[in-house]
Amino acid sequence: MTQAEKEQDNGKEKEKDRDKEKEKEKEQQRGVKRPIAPAAIPEPAQEQIQSNFVVVIHPGSRTLRIGRATDTLPVTVPHVIARRHRQGGQTKYEDAWLLRDGLNIFFHLVCLHVQQKAESSEQRQNGLKMVDQAIWSKKMSNGVRRTPVSAEQARAYNCLIRPAVLDSSSRVKWTNTSHQPNYLVGDEALYVNPSDCYNSHWPIVRGQLNVHSGSGGSLTAVLADLETIWSYVIQKHLEIPLKELKYYRCILLVPDIYNRQHVKEIVNMLLHNMGFSAIIVHQESVCATFGSGLSSACVVDVGDQKASICCVEDGVSHRNSRLCLAYGGSDVTRTFFWLLQRAGFPYRDCQLTNRLDCQLLQHLKETLCHLDQDISGLQDHEFQTRFPEAPALLYQIRLGDEKLQAPMGLFYPSTFGIVGQKMTSLQHRSQGNSEDPHDEHYLLATQSKGDQSSKSAERKAVSRPGGGLDGEMGCQGRMGEMSDMPRGCGSGSGGAVGGGMLGEMELGPAQGECLMGSGEVEEPLSTHLSRKTAIISQFESKALGLDKAILHSIDCCASDETKRKMYSSILVVGGGLMFHGAQEFLLHRIINKMPPSFRRLVDNVEVVTRPKDMDPRLISWKGGAVLACLDTTQEMWIHRTEWQRFGVRMLRERAAFVW
Repeated sequence: MTQAEKEQDNGKEKEKDRDKEKEKEKEQQRGVKRPIAPAAIPEPAQEQIQSNFVVVIHPGSRTLRIGRATDTLPVTVPHVIARRHRQGGQTKYEDAWLLRDGLNIFFHLVCLHVQQKAESSEQRQNGLKMVDQAIWSKKMSNGVRRTPVSAEQARAYNCLIRPAVLDSSSRVKWTNTSHQPNYLVGDEALYVNPSDCYNSHWPIVRGQLNVHSGSGGSLTAVLADLETIWSYVIQKHLEIPLKELKYYRCILLVPDIYNRQHVKEIVNMLLHNMGFSAIIVHQESVCATFGSGLSSACVVDVGDQKASICCVEDGVSHRNSRLCLAYGGSDVTRTFFWLLQRAGFPYRDCQLTNRLDCQLLQHLKETLCHLDQDISGLQDHEFQTRFPEAPALLYQIRLGDEKLQAPMGLFYPSTFGIVGQKMTSLQHRSQGNSEDPHDEHYLLATQSKGDQSSKSAERKAVSRPGGGLDGEMGCQGRMGEMSDMPRGCGSGSGGAVGGGMLGEMELGPAQGECLMGSGEVEEPLSTHLSRKTAIISQFESKALGLDKAILHSIDCCASDETKRKMYSSILVVGGGLMFHGAQEFLLHRIINKMPPSFRRLVDNVEVVTRPKDMDPRLISWKGGAVLACLDTTQEMWIHRTEWQRFGVRMLRERAAFVW
């Protein structure tokens, strides 16, 4: 290179430096503050992961599934713990199983109790009328309508039934507590004698930590229960000493709509308290698609306590499509018990407050209930009761439509009789965390200030009467940020759909101005937010049927092509919809209620209930095991040392979903 060329290059570099300095001076004049860049998080080192040293944990409201990623099936245990009283004579406490808030069980004011009870009973009766109408309106496969069977026909027979003694001893025993263990887990906790000094706790309810005001309901106590249960199962069933967990990694499955504070505390417990070396946090719906081998699907997860719906496309969960319904299989079980009582249930000592009776009712629901319209008329069945310190008894029972009415409550949830409760949950924007100052709120705030300063400088440079053009440009400039707003969730839609949009789009001041007219309508932000909150509350108080919730979730997808994919692949997982005929029943309701425009676009609506002939209750766990084997998950691992240094910010940086 000649001397002249070198001098020319040096001149160009100096000119670039001068341009940068001028740009900084202009920004300072406009009042734009450059955001402070957070400390860089180093990229994880690439290393070979051995799947047999990865533990996959799928915590459910009633069942814990845990195992190595190389295991064919996970260990499955009841997610319950019984803790010994610390003081003699202490009042015994048990978390409810089939009972729940909204059923008038926990109200202490007499007048309110009577009012709520009447409302709950009336709602349940109205729901049952809708169920009966739906049963009658759908013809059987031979084209004939079903002949309704009244409960009185079965009651006349069942009231005469007396149990037969099979054996003088049931051969079922209470858990031996003579050595006074501090705690018992799983089946041992379920079979603790009620006279023993133990409190019973279910640490997760409806997919969230069971934090409440009663005994053992603090966040610290619930986390301690989780740590004890998981540590016990890892040691006893997986045969991994806790001191060796430093050589193991963990994959934690969380609900699609999650509580950020709870997830943070659980991750801290796994890495800091239990001592795992690294962790991946992923959503149940995405793992369900991995486990079923589908690239895209509308995942319908019906569990014991809740049902969640989410559209997943190429391993990504669409935030706008997430819905969580506050009912599940246990509500079907409780409704079935009510219908059994109405039909003269011969086991007359059955109580919803008894753990073993709840197990019996759960078994009866799973073996007798169905969604097959072709099964009609009165049918005879039998069941056994085997309880500790009691003889084994055999009961005969005659049932009609009760076996179909109970599971149809999932599509007519008013049948559950739940009043005064939040029945639908949406994914809300994060409220912020002091440990993560550079979160989305920080980005929105700095961007909003930049937009305002830029507009102020432009107004000074060019005079525009009325300011209308500025407002239009500001709105257009921000439409890109809101590109994930669902098509079906515009302001002209109904309340339910509008609630879906507002629940997802927690708008800042600038975005709020854009939607509200940007300068033409001057509405205080507080008024806008209160009105938005009212719409969300109205939507979340409604109990959507499972079929309507699926249609709403798909309708909130951004494009028609994505909606077409979702209609073509509706994946049902979890144990709450494992009824004979459920696949055909759900398919019929979806086809009849889907928008007419999509009936022409969708070649084939498909409902998948048993992909690869697998148990639908294990599919999400299996997807977590598949995740451990993928090379693409290398960058998702959060190591213990990184968590100790950066804290919750690691979830925002490494999670495979928008934290």
